[in-house]
Amino acid sequence: MNYRILHRTTHHYGEPVSVSHHAARLVPRVMTSQQCQSFALRIEPEPAVRQSRRDYFGNEVWFFSIQEVHNRLEVIAESVVSVQEPPPNRLSAPPAWAEVALSLADPATPELVDACQFTFDSPMVGASLELLDYAKPSLGKDLPLLAGVADLCRRIHQDFQFDPKATTVATPLAEVLRMRRGVCQDFAHLALGCLRSAGLAARYVSGYLRTRPPEGQPRLVGVDASHAWIQVFCPTRGWVDFDPTNDLQPGDEHITVAYGRDYSDVSPLSGILTGGGTHEVTVAVDVEGL
Repeated sequence: MNYRILHRTTHHYGEPVSVSHHAARLVPRVMTSQQCQSFALRIEPEPAVRQSRRDYFGNEVWFFSIQEVHNRLEVIAESVVSVQEPPPNRLSAPPAWAEVALSLADPATPELVDACQFTFDSPMVGASLELLDYAKPSLGKDLPLLAGVADLCRRIHQDFQFDPKATTVATPLAEVLRMRRGVCQDFAHLALGCLRSAGLAARYVSGYLRTRPPEGQPRLVGVDASHAWIQVFCPTRGWVDFDPTNDLQPGDEHITVAYGRDYSDVSPLSGILTGGGTHEVTVAVDVEGL
């Protein structure tokens, strides 16, 4: 499936900004099942400095600096991406989750060593007994790893209500667990916390999800949004995607942009600035099938 993605972020500042420095993670990743055919980044005001590099996790990051007084910043990323349906995963296939956790506790191969870093706490996701207790019903002793993760995501989808007004980027995971509501970022963090609390390796994925209008209604431009899901490491399959918000395994309607330990590693646009006062941010995303 081919997509054109338009991601527009606009900052309106209450007071003039004299200088600002930003990092943008907006370039879709190149993977076996996904190719980025083109990418363009438009920034207004025009930055005095702009350059790109790969971060620790291999995500492409654009750094730019605006060195003139401004009251507004607009960043527009336009991509054309080709996504293929990944091979199906047999959830009932071994290994068992406990076997995988044991191998990650004492990694003996480069692949396991690399995955092991995603078993530890990260800035926004910490292991806890409460998270382990929530995960336990999905992780029977001899249950296959992928079947257990699928069941955990099913329970998150069933037990937690999607509520865009309930949380912010800074809402602690313990509060999400208590309130039983949140957004895709919260549900991805929750799944990560549960899996890491059980000694498993799991990482955060940011990207886009193709949305469809209700039957008989026109498709609206700019109403799509960024999305988040997870990947869990399975020694026999590598990294396998799960979407707890929608209780499914991502296919050719999920477009991957970046991955890391949690949201703080993959924020689409971050930065520091001098001045600005209070400011308002608007984000519009359009994912169009070609």
